Amino acid sequence: NFCCIEFREGSKEEILPDFMPDFPYISSYMEFDRQKAGRFVPWHWHKEVELFYMKDGELEYDTPHGKKVFTAGMGGLVNANVLHMTRANESCRTVTAMLHIFDPIFISGSRGSAIDRKYVMPLITASRIDIIGLYPDNPEHALLLEKLQESFRFSEEDFGYEIRLRESLSDIWCHLLNTARPMLEKEEVQDKAGD
Repeated sequence: NFCCIEFREGSKEEILPDFMPDFPYISSYMEFDRQKAGRFVPWHWHKEVELFYMKDGELEYDTPHGKKVFTAGMGGLVNANVLHMTRANESCRTVTAMLHIFDPIFISGSRGSAIDRKYVMPLITASRIDIIGLYPDNPEHALLLEKLQESFRFSEEDFGYEIRLRESLSDIWCHLLNTARPMLEKEEVQDKAGD
């Protein structure tokens, strides 16, 4: 459960509690209650990607490239190393978001591997892709949002939890990468034009 945010000294890099190198993943449940103060998370960034699903309410994600609003049933991905903040809609009594925060190595297995080069690095190094929104009215996104919602049902007590979670997040990652392809191709063309 999210209660506060800690930064590395002298920066806006978030310190992720309980983040272990041998299992570079944490799950977070963020609930913004109207009765309590602090209905926002200040500007911060982390090397890890943030995959989120909106359970209740409305949450605004701000990045240097703009703002996106997500309501219950929507989700998305905040890319690695992206400065961002979130703010709950004041008119919503409760705003709840479920987060997977993980080092991309969790998907690739190791830096520089074939999976890393082919499927992970193209997305996490895409400078123009700071956040990818997933919306239930898009049929492709609806399936992905269902998979994302299911991915939060795994329990650490389940046999094979780590493998099953990694399998689920890898499947979601493949779909996200496919969703991002037009943006990645556009970035490639723009980069070549700038050379």
